[in-house]
Amino acid sequence: MLGLQLETDPRWVDIASKSIEEILVDHAFCEQKAASSGISLIVLYSDKQELVDELTEIVAEEWSHFERVLSELKKRGFSLGPPRKDAYVARLMKLENKGGSRNQQLCEKLLICALIEARSCERFKLLYENLADADLKKFYYEFMVSEAGHYVSFVNLAKKYQPEEKVKNRLRELLEGEAAIIRDLEWRPDRVH
Repeated sequence: MLGLQLETDPRWVDIASKSIEEILVDHAFCEQKAASSGISLIVLYSDKQELVDELTEIVAEEWSHFERVLSELKKRGFSLGPPRKDAYVARLMKLENKGGSRNQQLCEKLLICALIEARSCERFKLLYENLADADLKKFYYEFMVSEAGHYVSFVNLAKKYQPEEKVKNRLRELLEGEAAIIRDLEWRPDRVH
């Protein structure tokens, strides 16, 4: 799905479905961090109007997702609790090439955002397809569709600032690195990533 080189272990969804409170809490923090990342990119690249316009829409959507997940937590009698570290994202960020031109650095950041969206989409698809709760199935279907759209947006934005072939090659490298992270990362069924 979306170029991912390694699928999530199918056992993840079985255990995750028994840890819905933990999944919803982690999901809320993922949405909050996605909105924050978008804002950071807007601040860093405020001179790129097309980027600012598109990311502003994504940030608004990510924040509305955060609010929706918070609402779902409250509806179920759960609370957000303290923030969590995301080992997956931390390791993914280490794949970022730090050198090069400003546009190359932007491309790196956009492609890493795309990978995060792709993995979230894959996990939300598993939840949508396997949860027994009809409301949560619909909830995660909508998030799956949205994350797929964000993935496409981030990749397309990268192509506006770097040649398409260069973006494709770098995305391929990052996808291989992401698969290695998934393979080696401690398995956490109570986390989205």
